[in-house]
Amino acid sequence: MGTVTIGVSIAVPEPHGSLLQERRAGFGDPAAHGIPTHVTLLPPTEVDAAALPAVEAHLVSVAAAGRPFPMRLSGTGTFRPLSPVVFVQVVAGGSACSWLQERVRDASGPMARELQFPYHPHVTVAHGISEEAMDRAYAELSEYEAEWPCTGFALYEQGADGVWRKLREFVFGGPLVPPQAPAPAARGTLPAR
Repeated sequence: MGTVTIGVSIAVPEPHGSLLQERRAGFGDPAAHGIPTHVTLLPPTEVDAAALPAVEAHLVSVAAAGRPFPMRLSGTGTFRPLSPVVFVQVVAGGSACSWLQERVRDASGPMARELQFPYHPHVTVAHGISEEAMDRAYAELSEYEAEWPCTGFALYEQGADGVWRKLREFVFGGPLVPPQAPAPAARGTLPAR
């Protein structure tokens, strides 16, 4: 059967996802249209194709233990000079993302792995492009804001063409955390150019 490259992430919902994907393409990032806008829970990981049913079963159990939570993005950050990445910051929901990614990569599960860098939830908006374009992405999205209730995550597979495609969504099993907090309305703003 061979191997497949998978990833697990929280999709940034519409209209925010398309807007940030278009901005990423506009900064000259050639990977922009092959990568849905997301917050990574499991980076690209090669697994045996025969292990996919076990992967899905594991993710079902992770989702069942999870609870919806408010997610909010605000402003930009960068991993430069360590890594050529500019991102929109996760300012609410980061601890829930950390909790989830630890369980996705659990040592007893089918996706156990170490990370190359410490986990830092974020939404990439520029990767591996010119320093000038990275600076532009950092400045132009510095006042970007978006928020929504995160209700689950998804499993993706990278095709031979480099494009990431959703295989399955996994919905959390409980009420919004904290239970007394109403779900924020989805909204997003981008400063005028």
